[in-house]
Amino acid sequence: MSGYDHRVAGKRLSRLDGVGKVTGKHVYAADFVLPGMLFARILRSPVARARVVRLDVAKALALPGVRTILTARDVPIIRFGTAIKDRPMLADGEVRFVGEAIAAVAATTLEIATQAIGLIEVEYEELPAVFDPEAAMADSAPLVHPQWNSYQALPVFARDGNVPGRCSLGHGDVEAGFAASYRVYEHRFTSQLVHPGYTEPRAAVASWDGNGDVIVWTNTQLPFDMKNMLAEVLDLPAGKVRVIVPGIGGGFGGKLRVGVEHFAAWLARKSRRPVKVMTTSEEELLDAYPRQPTIVTLKTGVARDGTLLARKGQVIIDCGAYANSGPATAAVALQVLNGPYRTANLQLEGIAVYTNKGATGSFRAPAGPMANFAVESQIDMIADDLGLDPLEMRLSNAFCEGDSGPAGEKLASVSIAECLTRAAEAIGWKDRKPGSGRGKGIACSWWMTTGGSSGVYVKINAEGTVTLVSGAVEIGTGALTGAAQVLAEELGIDLADVSVADVDTESTPFDYGAQGSRTAFSVGNACRVAAADLRRQVFEIAAQQWQVPVDGMRLEGKAVVLGNKRLTLADIAAASLRSGGGLISHGTVIQPMPTFDPGRVKNHPLPAWTSPSYHAHAVDLSVDDVTGEVSINRYVVVQDVGYAINPTYIEGQIEGGVTQGIGQTLSEEIVYRDGRVLNANLTDYKMPTAMDAPRIESILVQSPSVNGPYGAKGVGEPPCIQPPAAIANAIAVATGVRVQTLPITAEKIALARLDEAG
Repeated sequence: MSGYDHRVAGKRLSRLDGVGKVTGKHVYAADFVLPGMLFARILRSPVARARVVRLDVAKALALPGVRTILTARDVPIIRFGTAIKDRPMLADGEVRFVGEAIAAVAATTLEIATQAIGLIEVEYEELPAVFDPEAAMADSAPLVHPQWNSYQALPVFARDGNVPGRCSLGHGDVEAGFAASYRVYEHRFTSQLVHPGYTEPRAAVASWDGNGDVIVWTNTQLPFDMKNMLAEVLDLPAGKVRVIVPGIGGGFGGKLRVGVEHFAAWLARKSRRPVKVMTTSEEELLDAYPRQPTIVTLKTGVARDGTLLARKGQVIIDCGAYANSGPATAAVALQVLNGPYRTANLQLEGIAVYTNKGATGSFRAPAGPMANFAVESQIDMIADDLGLDPLEMRLSNAFCEGDSGPAGEKLASVSIAECLTRAAEAIGWKDRKPGSGRGKGIACSWWMTTGGSSGVYVKINAEGTVTLVSGAVEIGTGALTGAAQVLAEELGIDLADVSVADVDTESTPFDYGAQGSRTAFSVGNACRVAAADLRRQVFEIAAQQWQVPVDGMRLEGKAVVLGNKRLTLADIAAASLRSGGGLISHGTVIQPMPTFDPGRVKNHPLPAWTSPSYHAHAVDLSVDDVTGEVSINRYVVVQDVGYAINPTYIEGQIEGGVTQGIGQTLSEEIVYRDGRVLNANLTDYKMPTAMDAPRIESILVQSPSVNGPYGAKGVGEPPCIQPPAAIANAIAVATGVRVQTLPITAEKIALARLDEAG
């Protein structure tokens, strides 16, 4: 099937999980309970780096209602992590950030568990700490992990001391490019820690059976990765760990990794009772997986007409005390830092750095907003200095069909020029400064769809309905509804005839996980494979019934149709069961990676983009002359989605992503001072609410990809990438001042104006 004339795919249909969620009947991990369940709390370090001299749990253990307490003495020291296995479950004699887990308590009520952790006595010997990533890279800096070289790590990353990962990307001769340039520009940009802001905190319930197997109910985005990671931490074969995922109240990358599941499992093992662990708002802001702070430096050489001749850039990622996804995030940053632009000479470096702050993670479009903030801000700064239109400078340097990307990959379905042009038209670009204190800005980027395999089971039930069993979880995006639309399209049924099973690693096929804008893309492709096999099966049964060849048969309205002949799927399912079979099919896909030039990359795990998408954002805003407060008048997004499987939910993803991006741009920040978080609460951590969000206009471009179902591209992550740069560029037009640090608060704008005034 190809083209855009589809009956189910491409339609604005209601999501399959919608009724349960809006009526409150849907069970989330935070709601999940078991009979006899205990409740847990975690004791966390009040100091940034210290040796644990004494740890006494006697008073806490004597408290009525306390069933068990875990410290590092009670569990094997098994380190876990993604790129590097550097993190213990409980501090192993040394704490590395304020908020690190010291002990865990399980009690009959949450109140008793909370009281118990207050009775645990801990004596610390403070050690030298480092909080600034640039300072951490100095030879004289204290090592966050003195034994870093003994940790198990992926060999692709170059490591040394406080640097758990270093990678590079480039081609040509940048120094020759700078020498040939009309002008060379150097700028520095910084960004902050930002929490993913999911509504539901991280939660898990664990229970052990009589066979020594553990079942964990959790709101993880990666159930199979969680299964394997828990097996490591529990020192078990993976076959003895089962992960079940109830509803997830948002993830945005913050629920990719082990957060509370290991505490629940170990406490349940020791207490012989089911145990529930759920984070508080304070814990979320102390020890979650927020977006990394960055320092980006850019040196760019251009010709007189604005042609990009050379670019040298460095992205420093502050991982916090544990590497987690920091090294990979530094690698992703490099392709975003290139931008969707042809650059003859390129030299980019990404560096992940340990500091004594909380660990960070893979928040939606990892590194995307920070790298884009730098490159797109600088494009405007260069254009303004050269007296050029920033839009025209972008268009003249933008990728074209068949160009090579920064890693040497061949680019197809390139739509960046269309996205830029339509965004400019929609915002009224010709009048960039409509009035005093008002300005318009534009920014563009590109993004990838994460690869990895997806498997599905598809079963035709006795009544002719279809069940989709996937290892991918629904994190609130509607992506599985999109995959189900692809399945319904392929089988000639209505979306209402498809049900999606919950994820259970015991019975569902493997999926790489709900991450990287891949769910509808990859699961949709797997559905097409499974549906093709099911069509073959039902056609063969119909052919036997009618004693005719399968030629000319089609699926339509829950039936096989051939001329005037019609046989329902229910009848075919019954016939299959009578013969001892059953109508079930397994579809698996692995997304192909494009070829790249290995000479252009070094220590880089993700050298080429899979089915890249292109997008442009434009904003019209006003800045108060006195306070510096920003008000967004209009916000326009033009996004190439390849093929809009469900336009309504794509628009929802755009609106949510832009709102998150606005939060990162104007207000959100986890504020550290001397290793302590100053605003570990939702009063002082300023996330935008629905009342703060502007009206967001979405324009969907459909330039089909080669690999996606019906040409679809990943859509979930790109919308949060451009807001920082687009808004910064508009603020510069409105005020005449350029702020190069995020968040761009009213105070920073007002102070910049005072500095500009002398």
